[in-house]
Amino acid sequence: QKYLCSNCNNILKKALQTLCGHRYCCACLAWIVRNNKNAICQKCKEEDPNTLSEESLLAEERAFGDAAINKEISELRVHCVTLGCSWSGIMKDFEEHQSLCEYALIPCHTGCGHVVMRRKLADHLENGCVNNVTVCQQCQRSVASSEYQSQSTSSTNKDGCRFAEVGCSFRGSKEKVKEHEKSAVGAHMLLLLQHMRQLKGTLCSAAKAAQGFTPQSELNLHNAGKSISDLQNKLHVFENIVAVLNKEVESSNLEILAFRRQSELDQNIIRGLELKIAELHRCLTQKDAGLSSLHKSLLFSEQASYDGIFLWKITDVGRKLQDSVTGRTVGLYSPAFYTAKYGYKVCLRVYLNGDGTGKGTHMSLFFVVMKGDYDALLPWPFRHKVTFMLLDQNNREHIIDAFRPDLTSASFQRPVNDMNVASGCPMFLPLSKLQSPRYAYVKEDTLFLKCIIETN
Repeated sequence: QKYLCSNCNNILKKALQTLCGHRYCCACLAWIVRNNKNAICQKCKEEDPNTLSEESLLAEERAFGDAAINKEISELRVHCVTLGCSWSGIMKDFEEHQSLCEYALIPCHTGCGHVVMRRKLADHLENGCVNNVTVCQQCQRSVASSEYQSQSTSSTNKDGCRFAEVGCSFRGSKEKVKEHEKSAVGAHMLLLLQHMRQLKGTLCSAAKAAQGFTPQSELNLHNAGKSISDLQNKLHVFENIVAVLNKEVESSNLEILAFRRQSELDQNIIRGLELKIAELHRCLTQKDAGLSSLHKSLLFSEQASYDGIFLWKITDVGRKLQDSVTGRTVGLYSPAFYTAKYGYKVCLRVYLNGDGTGKGTHMSLFFVVMKGDYDALLPWPFRHKVTFMLLDQNNREHIIDAFRPDLTSASFQRPVNDMNVASGCPMFLPLSKLQSPRYAYVKEDTLFLKCIIETN
């Protein structure tokens, strides 16, 4: 899924990543921005319309080339889906293959309107293209190139079609003649029919001549009788050829019918397999969702605290701070923890680049009351003292701040939604002090925040 464009849903081409973290083809993003004023990321809308922010606004200057994903895509194993082609390789070589694939269908460049396989273009130009003509130097007549070649090439190098006697002018190598005779059955039958009609006319003329003979024309009668006999023999031969051709046509029709039936059966099998694959994909999706939920539950169980004391380890501080500065990430939520086994459910939220009055100058730290399983049995509003600590990893000077809840604030009433509005210290620590080498609040790109809730 990560290789697909958020717009066209095809493999990403020159992938760009937006501030909201979704990826688009370079051309798709340009088209969306050009055709939509204040375009919003469609993926953001689909995932959660309630969390749309300025980051979801699409603009070319707010997106950056995703070199890592482009490299991964260029190395994907792919194969050509053109019928008959067995090529396979990696994505970066696929475009070159497309321009060379012998099985690809391409339009004839002469403008005749035919679309043929690239490997059969030469045969088409030689034997079938109506626009591939040349002028005969002897008769000045425009003829097909294949016909002109058969006229101009020495007959010692070419074989003639077996139906030359009835008017077929095709000549070529033995292989070409075999292909021609196999593909031109209908044309040959028409030539035979025309020739048989001519024979029939000749026979009728000869019979009339025989009826009106005189003693002086015995020699002519003898010659006419001989001609009639020869013509009858030829007619018999051609009738046999027609019978053979009819059998070939009937056999071909049966083969075509059998192929169509087999094709229908194959299509039914393919549809059945596609349905099975779709069902398996649905089952896998459900199992993936179940595993993800189970993983989250296990992670929560490992990190959960039930005594009102919570230690939060934040890694990759440098990158997360930079994401906060650029607006890529607004704030970070801690895992949930509890004041007691069946107590209040709470969490922390930190803005590494500050929020509100501390934005850009301080790190802001807030306390969030969450909807819990046992809220109906707990006293409200929440009234326990909360203490924040940023630990100096050299154990010299911890940063400590504390507050008692404002009992009139909505932040400490029984939650109606998943979380109440966060409350705490917007100016918890100056950024200059957080990054100062004199202190060890950030060490090995990691910091530790501690929250203590008085439960007595």
